[in-house]
Amino acid sequence: MKTRIGYAAWVVGVAQFFVAHMITELAWSRPYSWAANNISDLGNAHCAMQSEPEPRYICSPQHGLMNASFIALGTLLAVGVFFTGAVWRRDARALVARWLLACAGLGFVLAGLAPADVHENQHVLGALLIMAMGNIGLVLTGTCLADDVPGPPRWATSLLGITAIAAFGLFLSHRYLGLGMGGMERLAAFPLLIWALTAGVRGLLHQSTRVQAPPGRHGAQAAHS
Repeated sequence: MKTRIGYAAWVVGVAQFFVAHMITELAWSRPYSWAANNISDLGNAHCAMQSEPEPRYICSPQHGLMNASFIALGTLLAVGVFFTGAVWRRDARALVARWLLACAGLGFVLAGLAPADVHENQHVLGALLIMAMGNIGLVLTGTCLADDVPGPPRWATSLLGITAIAAFGLFLSHRYLGLGMGGMERLAAFPLLIWALTAGVRGLLHQSTRVQAPPGRHGAQAAHS
């Protein structure tokens, strides 16, 4: 049950984030662009022109919803990390990976509590926790999942982390490779969310299959007796 709560926390956290993202961006009077706008623009509290890292006008009427979603996402990511202990190996590397992923959760909470146009330094710290520490944690996670996790999820997890770290470096160097500022930022931030959602859904389905499986020989004997 504890592990199932962790999986559910990941699924609910990521799902509510994307729903809030969609609602908030649709509330903009000027079209919001996944390529030209940062994710953080959705949580900015004031309407104004921004010059860094790229010029754009930001006005997010539903910024309160987005910031609440950041906080919920970060909290549920951390809850999932601490409740899914059975998914990880029992060694120091797994412990480091889990703490790094929990730091990413803290980063999302900071991003929600400190909008970029209100408390910039705290917001930047939150972004670093997500896209630096969180992505390093994602790479490590692929190497320290429990032994019963098959190979493809392991290498896919590390590949997502490596991709995100590379994208974060390109984002910081203002090299967007045709994706735009917002597109490259998403390539740095979303792999962690994709992993959490996928791992949560896979875990819930796997546990459901185990519960519904017919009893083994000993279970059948017990039922017969």
